Amino acid sequence: MPDPMHFEAHADDYVSSRPPYPPELWATLRDRGLLRRGNRALDIGAGTGQATGPMLAAGLHVTAVEPGARLAALLAEACPAAEVIVGRAEDLELDRASFDLAVAATSIHWMDLDIVLPKIARVLRPTGRFLVWRNVFGDATVVTPFRERIARIVRDRQSPLRRGADAEDATVTAARLTAGGRFEVEHSSAYRWSVELDAGQVRALFSTFSDWSTAEVDQAAGAVRDLGGRVIEHYTSWLIVLKPVASGDAEPASVEASLRRGTASSA
Repeated sequence: MPDPMHFEAHADDYVSSRPPYPPELWATLRDRGLLRRGNRALDIGAGTGQATGPMLAAGLHVTAVEPGARLAALLAEACPAAEVIVGRAEDLELDRASFDLAVAATSIHWMDLDIVLPKIARVLRPTGRFLVWRNVFGDATVVTPFRERIARIVRDRQSPLRRGADAEDATVTAARLTAGGRFEVEHSSAYRWSVELDAGQVRALFSTFSDWSTAEVDQAAGAVRDLGGRVIEHYTSWLIVLKPVASGDAEPASVEASLRRGTASSA
């Protein structure tokens, strides 16, 4: 089973190699009025600040929660304006109705939702929103020689597949987030983007993946060298905007219907 603290051991690689979230995602949040200057945001599982930094730049006051002490130190160094809490989202004790936004950026799959969702619902103001998004490394609709090599490495591994591989699926994640009746999907978006990487960048990036062994990372970097020294990686990202369901509200629409109604796509 992958270790969620794997990232702590690769903190320097994490801060240097993890790509930022696509500009189109931030544009969606701005267009929906979710990045209002002066509002308070809670960033859970904040890593080294890939979401914290842009929110601060937009004028929000950010409380960032990160369980890894080394990651949290790098986050505090990169984002000195943020309040940084070293701890797990499951252990949060914050004032009721004290945040306008709660954000889980490529982190929600590590959390115990039975514990975390009630806490998020408690700290959000009635008009607040819970934003969940993630980068998915490898666009299944785009086949490249490098991705064929990556698929071969994964097929050959002896260990079980990662825990909860469907955490990369927006519909599955939305179903889990809305199952308890505390939230409903207000909007969802999907984005497609690409980045060019050399062998060293692939090595650093893949070393941050919790289910990749050192030997597999070496094979991935070797594949880049075999293919000329640089590769274009095609990735996807998705965003789910959830609003709190007030007591007595009508039964929310199905997850599938909500996603269809709110989905936008960016190339």
